[in-house]
Amino acid sequence: MTAPNADVVTMVNRRKVIVHIATSADGYIARPDGDIQWLTERPEPEGFYGLIAFANTIDVKVMGRKTFEISLELGEKFGDDNPAIVFSRQPTPPALPPAVEWVNEPIGPYIERLCAQPGKDVWMMGGGELIASFLDAAAIDEFVISIVPVFIGDGVPLIARRHRQTEMELLSSQRFADGLVQNHYRIIK
Repeated sequence: MTAPNADVVTMVNRRKVIVHIATSADGYIARPDGDIQWLTERPEPEGFYGLIAFANTIDVKVMGRKTFEISLELGEKFGDDNPAIVFSRQPTPPALPPAVEWVNEPIGPYIERLCAQPGKDVWMMGGGELIASFLDAAAIDEFVISIVPVFIGDGVPLIARRHRQTEMELLSSQRFADGLVQNHYRIIK
């Protein structure tokens, strides 16, 4: 999926960029070494915490290189029915899976062009550095944060630390039987 070279972006029917992600109760998305076993070994409830329904509202995933590599390790298959955009400062690898676009241009203009295209919303998957960069570029519209009832003590924070203040409005909060709490926020722009 390539963003067009449009100079004018209309805000009518603009696609949203939504971060849909899980964190430990102490705010980490992975252990320091990138391990997410504390998350992947949880039982999967019916509907998988609304993630299956959410997946029907998006048509492309955006992620950083490390998240992309972890996705491949976990067996993710990228193709026409599962396209991805990977932001990285690294050179484009020689062989990418089908429907994966490697991007190393500035986030703001690229995302504005992407969101001006017709389509479903955009799933920003992470990681913490990329989420921080997207926030800095005012390129995130909403957060859906699933807080897993476990402390892992140290790790990769949900958002890389920088000096910023981002106001949000709580749209909904849902508690699941296993203690997971999912909060849905809209960024106040």
